[in-house]
Amino acid sequence: MVLTGFMGTGKTTVGRLLAARLGRELIDTDREIEAVHGPIPEIFGTLGEPGFRRLERKIAEQLADRHDVVVATGGGMMVDPDVAELLATPPARVFCLTASPDSILDRVAGDPSAPERPLLADPDRRRRVEQLLAERQGAYARYEHVATDGRSPEAVADEILRRLDRSSRTH
Repeated sequence: MVLTGFMGTGKTTVGRLLAARLGRELIDTDREIEAVHGPIPEIFGTLGEPGFRRLERKIAEQLADRHDVVVATGGGMMVDPDVAELLATPPARVFCLTASPDSILDRVAGDPSAPERPLLADPDRRRRVEQLLAERQGAYARYEHVATDGRSPEAVADEILRRLDRSSRTH
């Protein structure tokens, strides 16, 4: 199972819950990259966004055949068609967590443990969030959406588990 979606939509938090409930390991691709290459802002500073996206593709290649894990991707990772092909191949299920720009901005601002977000390094963060959401809309549309606005991570995880259960009964 793969969780994708914009930053601040709850991929890691919901991923932890799902992994625990399913008895699987959670792999957070951003944390995996940071463990080897250092903080994401530093990666962006030295390699730029293209270099960071190359690191994401390497992680995707390593995870392509792992269907026994819950993967929480970085917000732009599944926008790359090559990465999407690697991680979205059945039997993998991909869920795109969604939230409004207001929710995203509140969550990102309210997370003291969150690293500086290089893609939001703009004086007008709202405009930047709206711009990135618009750019990624087509890529995100390929996946099953799960709204997170006004919902607890537990409620979001419950919905995903219901969808998985429903689809397993129809196959």
